[in-house]
Amino acid sequence: MPGALSSLKIVEVGEMVSAPYATKLMADLGAEVVKVERPGIGDRARTRGPFPGHSPHPEKSGLFLYLNANKFGLTLDITKPEGMRLLERLVERADVLVHNIWPPEMDRIGLSYDQMRRVNPRLVMTSIAPFGMTGPNRNWRAEDLTLWSAGGVCVLNGAGPDHPELPPLKTFGSQAGFQGGVHAAVATMGAVLAQVRDGEGQHIDVSIQESLVSQLELTFEYWPYMGLIATRLGRKPIQPIESMQCKDGWIFLCCVEEHQWRGFVEVMGNPEWASEEIFADRVKRADNWEALKIFLEDYCSQHTVLELYKKVQEKRVPFAPVSTMGDLLNSEHLKARGFFVEIPHPVAGVQIYPGAPLKYHATPWEIRMPAPTLGQHNDQVLGGWLGFDQPRLTELKRNGVI
Repeated sequence: MPGALSSLKIVEVGEMVSAPYATKLMADLGAEVVKVERPGIGDRARTRGPFPGHSPHPEKSGLFLYLNANKFGLTLDITKPEGMRLLERLVERADVLVHNIWPPEMDRIGLSYDQMRRVNPRLVMTSIAPFGMTGPNRNWRAEDLTLWSAGGVCVLNGAGPDHPELPPLKTFGSQAGFQGGVHAAVATMGAVLAQVRDGEGQHIDVSIQESLVSQLELTFEYWPYMGLIATRLGRKPIQPIESMQCKDGWIFLCCVEEHQWRGFVEVMGNPEWASEEIFADRVKRADNWEALKIFLEDYCSQHTVLELYKKVQEKRVPFAPVSTMGDLLNSEHLKARGFFVEIPHPVAGVQIYPGAPLKYHATPWEIRMPAPTLGQHNDQVLGGWLGFDQPRLTELKRNGVI
């Protein structure tokens, strides 16, 4: 059956994560996405691992292959006037343009919504930038570390005033780009619905910094209400809510409500220390956490994660195993859901990738083709969308435009 977005035509001028992930979400639902890359160089993601066999290769980047499945690949140098004219002709036939070109570079090459709107008044153009398209920081460059720091997440993932020797931390990879991509995809689809209703397009300005800031749960309240910065290892006002090491891994303890604490005490066999006055309620348990932690660490270290998890489940205590990547890849639940998928690629071979966290029963999600090799669909896109013949394609290649 056709995908939910099978009638949507999208042009992507994107590198690394944010724009490619936004269009991937739509491509996986059936949208026809043409990905534009620089001739001879391609998307920077092609240089990022992991690589099969630990051998770097521009057609084997795990990051690129994951983000760009279901897309047609076109090489086009839009810094050249003729390349920009070809982009405009593609945009003329598209519903959506998504890009994450740095704003000053947009200015330099003449990529603006006003220009694109003259070509296609119905166009939805989504611009993703580190700090958005306006404001004093518009022209700042930023990689993932900078964005996590600017978005307030690194300080939350730091250790706080109780551990000044430990610095703020970022998570692995390009997670800021993924968050910007998710927000861009949702915003784009909202604009597409308005496009269908009103017959007009619009410009969407996505700030990755603001995408991160908008998700800081409770942290804005902690500061004005309590004068506290929520942190990874800072002192908690109630306890236990902490990770503990078991025989074979980590488990997250959450038993701050009294009935939860009593359930965990029963699981531990009602030890004498649990009846001490210093552990009488969740606030006292927090005040005396250093003492309580010793008892809990000792108990958890004597059990496997699954063994302890099953015991507390029976008492309805909300513990959670801390999953490793291996745990997720081997999860029977995720296998039953069909979350991970195998995608064959002409150069990288068959590899396993994350699938979709959702199920469309009438218009299913699916992988229709692997990520493109560099310039793989030049003839198909320029011939099919623009009607170019082989001599014209040869001329464009000779001039370095494609």
